Amino acid sequence: MSAPASPLRAARAPVVAAYACALVTAVLTFEHPLALAALGVAIIGAGVLAGCGRSLARGALFGLPFALMIALVNPLVAREGLHVVLRLGELGPLGQLDVTRESLVFGAVLGLRALLVVLAGGALLAATVNFDELLHVFRRISVRSALTAALAVRLVPVLGRDARRLADARRCRPDAGPRPNAAERLQIVRAVATGAMDRALDVAATLEVRGYATPTAAGGARRLPDPWSRHDLAFMAAAIALVVLAGGARLLGVAHFDAYPETVIHTGASEWILAAALVLVALLPFADRRGIT
Repeated sequence: MSAPASPLRAARAPVVAAYACALVTAVLTFEHPLALAALGVAIIGAGVLAGCGRSLARGALFGLPFALMIALVNPLVAREGLHVVLRLGELGPLGQLDVTRESLVFGAVLGLRALLVVLAGGALLAATVNFDELLHVFRRISVRSALTAALAVRLVPVLGRDARRLADARRCRPDAGPRPNAAERLQIVRAVATGAMDRALDVAATLEVRGYATPTAAGGARRLPDPWSRHDLAFMAAAIALVVLAGGARLLGVAHFDAYPETVIHTGASEWILAAALVLVALLPFADRRGIT
């Protein structure tokens, strides 16, 4: 089943990657709940408009446990905060453990940031970017490195089979226990990764010798790069604008958030304008659907 057409899928791979990275950068810049909520709306809206809502849902199922773990662990390790909501008493070497309202709020903020990073940098990027085209760009920097990376990614199923064979071989040893310990697992991972990279290097060297790495291998003369489309320009402008908005807000103190010692969330006209601008800038390139079939 082919992916639905959308302006984001019509853009070239480096632009799509820059757009997703700009969303991740903006998420990591802010701690203010309103700004993070706006970026969540922007990421989900971009995923829906790009036709990858299911990928975002799968990414949310993957990232939600990590977000919850971060949100629950932070109140247990953070000792700051003035308002105690739960006293757990003495816990051995950890000493007196008090859960504060401030640590709960900041844990929720950290969990939300982690979830948004997974959605933007994982689900949205993986569902919309053409990784073959993206690796092709890096060929200008290092031909062998780009080709090696592409082959290593395509050898992922082979890595799984190698790992299973190594695990079976380990279990055949007389002194092997029912399950491998951490050190034995690390040895298996090291052996599988080393074998995969060696195999990829050998294949890359063979292809380079046969001319696959030369500029004229595909058809004679060097092919000129394709001109940038309006979708490329729109999403690249959106990526730059997102980074500028995030950096400018940080420098000007807009969307300021203090978690400790007492939670202070500054919410005024400037914060609402910033939130609206983040959503508008992120989703505006999807408005132009000319040439999308």
